[in-house]
Amino acid sequence: MNQSDIHLLDLPNETLLIIMKKLDNIDVLYSFFGINNKRLDILVEDDAFASILNFTRISSIADVKFDRFCSSILPRINQSIKKLILKTTSMERILLIGNYSNLTSLELFNFGQEIVYRHFTGEHITCSYWLKDQYAKIFHYIGFLFR
Repeated sequence: MNQSDIHLLDLPNETLLIIMKKLDNIDVLYSFFGINNKRLDILVEDDAFASILNFTRISSIADVKFDRFCSSILPRINQSIKKLILKTTSMERILLIGNYSNLTSLELFNFGQEIVYRHFTGEHITCSYWLKDQYAKIFHYIGFLFR
């Protein structure tokens, strides 16, 4: 029987995208972004993978994976991110990483009143300047809800 080796990178871009779209965006970015393959970097920078990131399952991944995501991946794609879904355990670190200038939606889970006050109200806003400018009205409303 004649046997030939076929590798993932032998597949056309369209087929790779079909496969990647079956996976979670976080897993696609972690597995294929920044591994010294320009073709894969271009594919995973597509809006399909970088525009919506859900970190609510982040506690189930190893610290090493989260560290790499925060130090190497997020800083390179932060301009592409339109929606972040976060829990309190990852919120501060992710929000402080960069300027999410195209962010239009921020969903926060498992946070209480003290978290809102500590991170998003008054003079003690811990997020970088982009958050203050873009989301002042939203966080003012959140603060109003907790009064």
